[in-house]
Amino acid sequence: MNDQITTLKEFKIRNRVNVNRYLNYVLWFFAVAAPAIAIGVRAGIFRDISYATCVSTFVLVVILSSIHLIMYRKIPSSIVTGIFALTAVDILLAYMSISHVSIYLTWFIVPLLSLLFCDFSIFGYAAITNVILMVIATVQTAPYYVMRTDYADTGAYLADRLGGYAIETTVMLASGFIVLKLAVGYLSRVFGQNAIIMQQKQQMREKMDILSSMAEIYDNVNLINFSDSTEMSLRDEDQVKHEIDLDTQSHTLMNQKIKKQIMPDQLDEFLEFTNIKTLRDRLKNKKLISADFTDVVSGWFRAQYITVDLAPDGTPDTVIYTTRNVDEEKRREEQLIRISMTDGLTRLHNRRRYEEDLNAYRMGELPDDLVLFSVDVNGLKKVNDTKGHAAGDELIKGAAECLVLSVGNKGRVYRTGGDEFMAVVHTTEPENIRSSIIEKGALWQGEHVDEVAMSVGYAAKKDFYVATIDELEHIADADMYSEKERFYKERGIERR
Repeated sequence: MNDQITTLKEFKIRNRVNVNRYLNYVLWFFAVAAPAIAIGVRAGIFRDISYATCVSTFVLVVILSSIHLIMYRKIPSSIVTGIFALTAVDILLAYMSISHVSIYLTWFIVPLLSLLFCDFSIFGYAAITNVILMVIATVQTAPYYVMRTDYADTGAYLADRLGGYAIETTVMLASGFIVLKLAVGYLSRVFGQNAIIMQQKQQMREKMDILSSMAEIYDNVNLINFSDSTEMSLRDEDQVKHEIDLDTQSHTLMNQKIKKQIMPDQLDEFLEFTNIKTLRDRLKNKKLISADFTDVVSGWFRAQYITVDLAPDGTPDTVIYTTRNVDEEKRREEQLIRISMTDGLTRLHNRRRYEEDLNAYRMGELPDDLVLFSVDVNGLKKVNDTKGHAAGDELIKGAAECLVLSVGNKGRVYRTGGDEFMAVVHTTEPENIRSSIIEKGALWQGEHVDEVAMSVGYAAKKDFYVATIDELEHIADADMYSEKERFYKERGIERR
């Protein structure tokens, strides 16, 4: 439960815990009554009360108080726990009354205690139970008191006693009902007002959070007014306007400061984007323009020009210029690109990256030492069928490992299909790399598989000088299939 109580329902739950705790104290306090009565018996004050009554009263108090204590520890906020405590007090009063301990106004302590719960149902239960036990105790003790009074008979005694109790009970119930109604009404109003205040605070907090968030989004916010040729920082408390001389000045004061921290290779692009002499033409009939640059201190940031007011011809008269750090966003973007370019099983480059790299080679002249390798794993289907797909995955990862170790830093290895790999390598000794791949595969051992047999084909630029990158790919594939046929033939395996 939260420390702050915000609703009437929460208050009643918390209040029940407190009232139940104090009612347990009241129950245990009754234990003091037994020794006190015993002292009165000893002194001759209570002549008709026995020591057995004192002992039984004490035992009954201990039992009822212990049961309530257990309930309080298990279910402290339960209505049942409170009702049990009130009923226990009534039982003790009835027992003491039947045992000839005079009980008068004490009867009405139970309904009064029930008011502490601020609950009409508990008050009603306490009042009804109290009246029933009070009547039972009075009827049970009537013969005893008639013998010691001037009443003519039991009926006269009961009429007098119950009549008095009826009046007192009516007054008590009416008073208790009024007190409870006033208390609950007051609490309802208090918590109703509190709810309104809390709602207003929440709305204000949300508004402040929105304003704070908007303020935190941008590192710099400048208002550029072409009508009066001024710029003004909206983040500064003073908000002083600075004049812009469009005849001699090509950049605002803010950009003159920012350009000192731009990466050198991006400076020209930054100066072109932030040139206020050309800005209005570039923003014409546009909501905004933006570009990303790198700050040497804080990393990537995004600069934006946002149109606020337009001239009749669509040229902006007022522009907001903002900068915002997007370094983390750029890093996430780079991470996603890396993931999209990576094969999930082997962590090699995937077909998408392979196609992009080939496109780059299609755009220019091929290096003389360029070699394309086409690699296919032999016997993958058999391994999958006989040892399961876990073994098949292990075989593919083993092939990837052998390829990477053989190629090293001379190029890139790609997984382009299920058991198909490509490698783009810069080397003058492709045959050595092919031999290395095959040898490493023969020595490789896994948990399920003892070796990785691969068919390796390649096409070197120096051997096919006028070939394009796509033609080299076809030649490498053809060489790989030739090696595969030889492999199966040497091992006497029928291919299907």
